[in-house]
Amino acid sequence: MGEADRYIEYKDLRKKKLTLGNDSNAIMGLFILNTVFFLLLFTIQVIFSFYEESATSFNQSVLEWFTLPGSFYMFLERPWTIITFMFSEGSNGLWRVFSNILWLWSFGSILQRLTANNKIIPIYIYGGWIGAFLFFIYNSISQNGASNVLFLGGANASILALATAATSLSPNHRLLTHIRNGIPLWIFFIVFLCIDFIGIHGNLYALGVAHLGGIIAGWTIVLLLKKGIDICTWMNLFYYKIFHLFSPKNHKINSVKDKIFYTAGNRTPYEKKERVTQDRIDALLDKINLNGYESLTEEEKDFLKKASYEDNL
Repeated sequence: MGEADRYIEYKDLRKKKLTLGNDSNAIMGLFILNTVFFLLLFTIQVIFSFYEESATSFNQSVLEWFTLPGSFYMFLERPWTIITFMFSEGSNGLWRVFSNILWLWSFGSILQRLTANNKIIPIYIYGGWIGAFLFFIYNSISQNGASNVLFLGGANASILALATAATSLSPNHRLLTHIRNGIPLWIFFIVFLCIDFIGIHGNLYALGVAHLGGIIAGWTIVLLLKKGIDICTWMNLFYYKIFHLFSPKNHKINSVKDKIFYTAGNRTPYEKKERVTQDRIDALLDKINLNGYESLTEEEKDFLKKASYEDNL
Protein backbone atom coordinates (compact mmCIF):
# COMPACT_ATOMS: atom_id res chain seq x y z
CA MET A 1 0.00 0.00 0.00
CA GLY A 2 1.38 3.42 -0.97
CA GLU A 3 1.72 6.42 1.30
CA ALA A 4 -1.26 8.11 -0.37
CA ASP A 5 -3.45 5.09 0.37
CA ARG A 6 -2.28 5.06 3.98
CA TYR A 7 -3.03 8.74 4.33
CA ILE A 8 -6.54 8.34 2.92
CA GLU A 9 -7.08 5.34 5.17
CA TYR A 10 -6.36 7.04 8.48
CA LYS A 11 -7.83 10.36 7.34
CA ASP A 12 -11.16 8.68 6.65
CA LEU A 13 -11.08 7.09 10.09
CA ARG A 14 -10.30 10.41 11.74
CA LYS A 15 -13.60 11.80 10.48
CA LYS A 16 -15.31 9.82 13.22
CA LYS A 17 -13.77 12.03 15.87
CA LEU A 18 -15.27 15.32 16.98
CA THR A 19 -13.28 18.12 15.36
CA LEU A 20 -13.74 21.81 14.70
CA GLY A 21 -14.86 21.20 11.14
CA ASN A 22 -11.43 19.99 10.00
CA ASP A 23 -9.08 17.27 11.17
CA SER A 24 -6.23 19.80 10.92
CA ASN A 25 -7.83 22.31 13.26
CA ALA A 26 -4.99 24.27 14.88
CA ILE A 27 -5.85 27.42 12.94
CA MET A 28 -9.53 27.03 13.78
CA GLY A 29 -8.63 26.56 17.45
CA LEU A 30 -6.60 29.79 17.51
CA PHE A 31 -9.37 31.58 15.64
CA ILE A 32 -11.92 30.51 18.27
CA LEU A 33 -9.69 31.42 21.22
CA ASN A 34 -8.98 34.90 19.87
CA THR A 35 -12.63 35.51 19.06
CA VAL A 36 -13.95 34.25 22.39
CA PHE A 37 -11.44 36.29 24.42
CA PHE A 38 -12.25 39.43 22.46
CA LEU A 39 -16.01 38.99 22.81
CA LEU A 40 -15.63 38.31 26.54
CA LEU A 41 -13.55 41.43 27.17
CA PHE A 42 -15.67 43.54 24.83
CA THR A 43 -18.86 42.49 26.65
CA ILE A 44 -17.36 43.39 30.02
CA GLN A 45 -16.21 46.74 28.63
CA VAL A 46 -19.73 47.48 27.37
CA ILE A 47 -21.10 46.70 30.83
CA PHE A 48 -18.58 49.10 32.37
CA SER A 49 -19.64 51.78 29.88
CA PHE A 50 -23.30 51.18 30.69
CA TYR A 51 -22.61 52.02 34.32
CA GLU A 52 -20.59 55.05 33.21
CA GLU A 53 -17.32 53.56 34.32
CA SER A 54 -14.27 55.05 32.64
CA ALA A 55 -11.97 53.19 30.25
CA THR A 56 -9.24 53.51 32.83
CA SER A 57 -11.41 51.70 35.37
CA PHE A 58 -12.04 48.87 32.90
CA ASN A 59 -8.34 48.54 32.14
CA GLN A 60 -7.34 48.46 35.79
CA SER A 61 -10.17 46.22 36.99
CA VAL A 62 -10.30 43.72 34.13
CA LEU A 63 -7.92 44.08 31.19
CA GLU A 64 -4.72 44.29 33.22
CA TRP A 65 -5.49 40.85 34.69
CA PHE A 66 -5.27 39.30 31.23
CA THR A 67 -2.52 41.34 29.58
CA LEU A 68 1.18 40.97 30.39
CA PRO A 69 2.60 43.55 32.83
CA GLY A 70 5.98 45.04 32.05
CA SER A 71 6.92 44.75 35.72
CA PHE A 72 8.50 41.40 36.54
CA TYR A 73 7.27 41.56 40.15
CA MET A 74 3.70 42.21 39.04
CA PHE A 75 4.03 39.33 36.57
CA LEU A 76 4.91 36.98 39.45
CA GLU A 77 1.53 37.85 40.94
CA ARG A 78 -0.21 37.09 37.62
CA PRO A 79 1.77 34.27 35.96
CA TRP A 80 -1.19 33.16 33.81
CA THR A 81 -0.79 36.33 31.73
CA ILE A 82 2.16 34.71 29.91
CA ILE A 83 -0.55 32.82 27.97
CA THR A 84 -3.66 35.00 28.18
CA PHE A 85 -1.99 38.14 26.81
CA MET A 86 -1.69 36.49 23.38
CA PHE A 87 -5.49 36.41 23.11
CA SER A 88 -6.39 39.65 24.88
CA GLU A 89 -6.92 42.46 22.40
CA GLY A 90 -9.03 44.39 24.87
CA SER A 91 -10.01 47.86 23.75
CA ASN A 92 -7.87 47.81 20.62
CA GLY A 93 -11.07 47.68 18.62
CA LEU A 94 -12.97 45.38 16.34
CA TRP A 95 -10.99 46.36 13.24
CA ARG A 96 -7.67 45.36 14.83
CA VAL A 97 -9.09 42.01 15.91
CA PHE A 98 -10.55 41.37 12.46
CA SER A 99 -7.23 42.29 10.83
CA ASN A 100 -5.27 39.97 13.12
CA ILE A 101 -7.62 37.04 12.52
CA LEU A 102 -7.43 37.60 8.77
CA TRP A 103 -3.63 37.51 8.80
CA LEU A 104 -3.66 34.57 11.20
CA TRP A 105 -5.86 32.59 8.83
CA SER A 106 -3.84 33.59 5.74
CA PHE A 107 -0.29 32.92 6.93
CA GLY A 108 -1.31 30.11 9.29
CA SER A 109 -3.02 28.15 6.52
CA ILE A 110 0.02 28.49 4.26
CA LEU A 111 2.38 27.43 7.05
CA GLN A 112 0.13 24.47 7.83
CA ARG A 113 0.44 23.28 4.24
CA LEU A 114 4.20 23.83 4.18
CA THR A 115 4.97 22.06 7.47
CA ALA A 116 2.35 20.29 9.58
CA ASN A 117 -0.64 21.03 11.74
CA ASN A 118 1.33 20.38 14.93
CA LYS A 119 3.74 23.27 14.23
CA ILE A 120 1.10 26.03 14.27
CA ILE A 121 0.31 26.42 17.97
CA PRO A 122 3.94 26.00 19.17
CA ILE A 123 5.14 28.71 16.75
CA TYR A 124 2.25 30.93 17.84
CA ILE A 125 3.21 30.50 21.51
CA TYR A 126 6.95 30.89 20.90
CA GLY A 127 6.26 34.15 19.06
CA GLY A 128 4.33 35.48 22.04
CA TRP A 129 6.95 34.32 24.52
CA ILE A 130 9.94 35.83 22.71
CA GLY A 131 7.96 39.03 22.26
CA ALA A 132 7.17 39.05 25.98
CA PHE A 133 10.83 38.46 26.85
CA LEU A 134 11.99 41.43 24.76
CA PHE A 135 9.15 43.48 26.22
CA PHE A 136 10.44 42.72 29.73
CA ILE A 137 14.01 43.58 28.73
CA TYR A 138 12.99 46.88 27.16
CA ASN A 139 10.95 47.89 30.21
CA SER A 140 13.71 46.99 32.64
CA ILE A 141 16.12 49.22 30.72
CA SER A 142 13.83 52.15 29.91
CA GLN A 143 11.70 52.50 33.04
CA ASN A 144 14.54 53.18 35.49
CA GLY A 145 12.28 52.83 38.52
CA ALA A 146 9.31 54.72 37.03
CA SER A 147 6.03 53.98 38.73
CA ASN A 148 3.89 53.56 35.59
CA VAL A 149 3.69 49.99 34.31
CA LEU A 150 3.23 49.12 30.65
CA PHE A 151 1.05 46.19 29.59
CA LEU A 152 1.35 43.97 26.53
CA GLY A 153 -1.70 42.43 24.93
CA GLY A 154 -2.76 41.05 21.59
CA ALA A 155 -1.80 38.35 19.11
CA ASN A 156 0.46 40.49 16.92
CA ALA A 157 3.79 39.01 18.02
CA SER A 158 2.42 35.47 17.69
CA ILE A 159 0.93 36.09 14.24
CA LEU A 160 4.18 37.73 13.12
CA ALA A 161 5.94 34.51 14.15
CA LEU A 162 3.60 32.46 11.94
CA ALA A 163 3.97 34.91 9.06
CA THR A 164 7.77 34.96 9.34
CA ALA A 165 7.97 31.16 9.51
CA ALA A 166 5.78 30.73 6.43
CA THR A 167 7.69 33.36 4.47
CA SER A 168 11.07 31.96 5.52
CA LEU A 169 10.09 28.48 4.36
CA SER A 170 8.77 29.55 0.97
CA PRO A 171 9.18 33.27 0.18
CA ASN A 172 8.24 32.74 -3.48
CA HIS A 173 5.06 30.80 -2.71
CA ARG A 174 2.48 32.28 -5.10
CA LEU A 175 -0.89 33.63 -4.04
CA LEU A 176 -3.72 35.00 -6.18
CA THR A 177 -2.42 33.00 -9.12
CA HIS A 178 -5.28 34.21 -11.35
CA ILE A 179 -3.45 37.58 -11.45
CA ARG A 180 -0.77 36.84 -14.06
CA ASN A 181 1.69 34.52 -12.34
CA GLY A 182 0.45 35.31 -8.85
CA ILE A 183 1.97 37.40 -6.07
CA PRO A 184 4.88 35.99 -4.03
CA LEU A 185 4.35 35.48 -0.31
CA TRP A 186 7.17 37.81 0.69
CA ILE A 187 5.24 40.78 -0.71
CA PHE A 188 2.24 39.95 1.48
CA PHE A 189 4.60 39.66 4.43
CA ILE A 190 6.00 43.16 3.84
CA VAL A 191 2.46 44.55 3.53
CA PHE A 192 1.49 42.87 6.80
CA LEU A 193 4.65 44.17 8.48
CA CYS A 194 3.92 47.75 7.42
CA ILE A 195 0.27 47.54 8.54
CA ASP A 196 1.31 46.06 11.89
CA PHE A 197 3.89 48.69 12.76
CA ILE A 198 1.75 51.55 11.47
CA GLY A 199 -1.02 50.30 13.77
CA ILE A 200 1.19 50.65 16.84
CA HIS A 201 0.15 53.74 18.79
CA GLY A 202 1.58 54.95 22.06
CA ASN A 203 4.58 53.21 23.67
CA LEU A 204 5.91 52.68 20.14
CA TYR A 205 9.23 51.19 21.16
CA ALA A 206 7.83 48.86 23.85
CA LEU A 207 5.30 47.31 21.47
CA GLY A 208 7.75 47.43 18.58
CA VAL A 209 10.37 45.30 20.33
CA ALA A 210 7.66 42.83 21.34
CA HIS A 211 6.53 42.45 17.73
CA LEU A 212 10.16 42.16 16.69
CA GLY A 213 10.36 39.20 19.08
CA GLY A 214 7.66 37.44 17.06
CA ILE A 215 9.70 37.89 13.88
CA ILE A 216 12.83 36.54 15.58
CA ALA A 217 10.90 33.54 16.91
CA GLY A 218 9.46 32.57 13.52
CA TRP A 219 12.78 32.92 11.72
CA THR A 220 14.69 31.00 14.40
CA ILE A 221 12.26 28.07 14.48
CA VAL A 222 12.47 27.65 10.70
CA LEU A 223 16.26 27.89 10.82
CA LEU A 224 16.37 25.12 13.44
CA LEU A 225 13.90 22.98 11.48
CA LYS A 226 16.12 23.19 8.41
CA LYS A 227 18.97 21.88 10.57
CA GLY A 228 16.85 19.00 11.81
CA ILE A 229 16.09 20.51 15.23
CA ASP A 230 12.40 20.62 16.14
CA ILE A 231 11.76 22.66 19.28
CA CYS A 232 8.00 22.19 18.84
CA THR A 233 8.05 18.50 19.81
CA TRP A 234 8.09 18.92 23.59
CA MET A 235 5.18 21.35 23.44
CA ASN A 236 3.10 18.93 21.37
CA LEU A 237 3.87 16.10 23.79
CA PHE A 238 2.93 18.29 26.75
CA TYR A 239 -0.30 19.32 25.02
CA TYR A 240 -1.11 15.69 24.21
CA LYS A 241 -0.54 14.51 27.80
CA ILE A 242 -2.57 17.33 29.33
CA PHE A 243 -5.57 16.82 27.06
CA HIS A 244 -5.47 13.04 27.53
CA LEU A 245 -4.84 13.18 31.28
CA PHE A 246 -8.40 12.22 32.15
CA SER A 247 -9.14 10.15 29.05
CA PRO A 248 -10.43 6.69 29.94
CA LYS A 249 -7.88 3.94 29.49
CA ASN A 250 -8.62 1.09 27.15
CA HIS A 251 -10.01 -1.62 29.39
CA LYS A 252 -8.52 -5.05 29.07
CA ILE A 253 -10.76 -7.58 27.43
CA ASN A 254 -10.95 -10.51 29.79
CA SER A 255 -13.24 -12.66 27.72
CA VAL A 256 -11.44 -15.43 25.87
CA LYS A 257 -14.09 -15.29 23.23
CA ASP A 258 -13.29 -11.65 22.51
CA LYS A 259 -9.55 -12.30 22.20
CA ILE A 260 -9.09 -15.75 20.73
CA PHE A 261 -10.67 -17.61 17.89
CA TYR A 262 -9.81 -20.71 15.88
CA THR A 263 -9.09 -20.39 12.21
CA ALA A 264 -8.48 -23.01 9.59
CA GLY A 265 -5.81 -23.03 6.92
CA ASN A 266 -2.36 -21.63 7.52
CA ARG A 267 -3.20 -19.73 10.71
CA THR A 268 -2.16 -21.31 13.95
CA PRO A 269 -4.74 -22.05 16.66
CA TYR A 270 -5.18 -19.61 19.51
CA GLU A 271 -4.02 -16.66 17.42
CA LYS A 272 -4.88 -13.41 19.19
CA LYS A 273 -6.75 -10.90 17.10
CA GLU A 274 -7.63 -7.57 18.69
CA ARG A 275 -11.20 -6.41 18.40
CA VAL A 276 -11.56 -3.11 16.52
CA THR A 277 -12.66 -0.42 18.98
CA GLN A 278 -13.12 3.29 18.44
CA ASP A 279 -10.91 4.12 21.45
CA ARG A 280 -8.07 2.14 19.92
CA ILE A 281 -8.55 3.84 16.54
CA ASP A 282 -8.61 7.28 18.15
CA ALA A 283 -5.42 6.59 20.09
CA LEU A 284 -3.59 5.50 16.94
CA LEU A 285 -4.82 8.48 14.94
CA ASP A 286 -3.62 10.79 17.70
CA LYS A 287 -0.23 9.11 17.50
CA ILE A 288 -0.14 9.65 13.72
CA ASN A 289 -1.10 13.28 14.10
CA LEU A 290 1.63 13.76 16.67
CA ASN A 291 4.54 11.76 15.22
CA GLY A 292 3.54 10.71 11.69
CA TYR A 293 2.40 7.45 10.13
CA GLU A 294 5.83 5.83 10.24
CA SER A 295 5.84 6.02 14.04
CA LEU A 296 3.30 3.17 14.09
CA THR A 297 4.43 -0.40 14.64
CA GLU A 298 3.58 -3.05 12.07
CA GLU A 299 0.87 -4.38 14.37
CA GLU A 300 -0.68 -0.92 14.65
CA LYS A 301 -0.57 -0.42 10.88
CA ASP A 302 -2.30 -3.76 10.38
CA PHE A 303 -4.90 -2.77 12.96
CA LEU A 304 -5.70 0.46 11.09
CA LYS A 305 -5.90 -1.42 7.81
CA LYS A 306 -8.36 -3.86 9.33
CA ALA A 307 -10.38 -1.00 10.83
CA SER A 308 -10.55 0.74 7.46
CA TYR A 309 -11.68 -2.51 5.78
CA GLU A 310 -14.43 -3.13 8.32
CA ASP A 311 -15.56 0.49 8.11
CA ASN A 312 -16.13 0.09 4.35
CA LEU A 313 -18.19 -3.09 4.69
